[in-house]
Amino acid sequence: MNDILHIDCDAFYASCEELRNPNLKDKALAVGGLSNKSIITTANYKARQYGIHSAMPVFMARELCPNLILIPVDHKYYRQKSKEVFDIIRPFGEILEQVSIDEAYLKINSNNPLALAQKIQNEVYSKTKIGVSIGVSYNKFLAKLASDWNKPKGIKEISKEDLPEILLDLDISKVHGLGNHGVEKLQKIGIYKISDLMKLDLSYLKNAFGKQGEYIYNVIRGEDNRKVKESRLRKSIGRERTFRANTKNKDVLENYLKQISEKLEDDMNKNNLMGKTVNLKVKNSNFKIYSKSKTLQEPICKNGDIYHISKELLDEIYKGEEIRLIGISISKLSKKETNQLSFL
Repeated sequence: MNDILHIDCDAFYASCEELRNPNLKDKALAVGGLSNKSIITTANYKARQYGIHSAMPVFMARELCPNLILIPVDHKYYRQKSKEVFDIIRPFGEILEQVSIDEAYLKINSNNPLALAQKIQNEVYSKTKIGVSIGVSYNKFLAKLASDWNKPKGIKEISKEDLPEILLDLDISKVHGLGNHGVEKLQKIGIYKISDLMKLDLSYLKNAFGKQGEYIYNVIRGEDNRKVKESRLRKSIGRERTFRANTKNKDVLENYLKQISEKLEDDMNKNNLMGKTVNLKVKNSNFKIYSKSKTLQEPICKNGDIYHISKELLDEIYKGEEIRLIGISISKLSKKETNQLSFL
């Protein structure tokens, strides 16, 4: 039987730090920038009990938990642990599609996918001491939804027979692909749960969200035809962040650029990529989008280079208005043959 597993490492960066220093295990811990203006990247489950979450400003996290232990991001160490985890997982399936440093889809052919998921979870933990949560289903959307169902170290299966009842009472924020802006947009018209979302017809969603509207309409009805496939060279690679509250604070914007640059370095290393063009995109409170790009003579992949160039581009296009979204993408990609030095 062909199924898809979505495997998600639990609080990955924080778990890596607890592994390196077991004395941290029962303490509130977060990984991120150390200054109050920085952003939390990952919080362990103890810290989450205080309401601390990723993308939260450090000053706010410290207010919620004065005893919070904050550790700077160590990308090299996390990439090493990620490779250990997914090298263990790969042989259990037919195709592994790693989509970030801490999550992947695995296409399997098994008569007992739950038993296989349990075996993978046990094997990863026994060999790496990293906990993973696994979702099992017949498509990517539902597998990812299932992996988040009972974290940490959870295993959940969603079958065709479970639909639509299992989805109806879920918050629309659980619909992967909507994003913070999409959630806010729908909440303004009284759409809070998937049961509410299912009342909107296809034409409405397409008008509101473009092509993404058709995707949303289909996946909440259990339809997702995306295949699990090995990573291949793409035209661009990017990340963006929609803020919980609009901001005109330049320091906050630059901190987001730094965080996005670090994640892009992870993404590019995972895919063995480098790129020549850095593209910056910002969206203001009136939803007007500004973008600017810079093409270099030599390709880059280091977060310091990406941050430096994107900060230059921000200086050129930012006029002091309130911003609701900021993003960076890298294009003119090529395969990285050797470790790249910083060019800036």
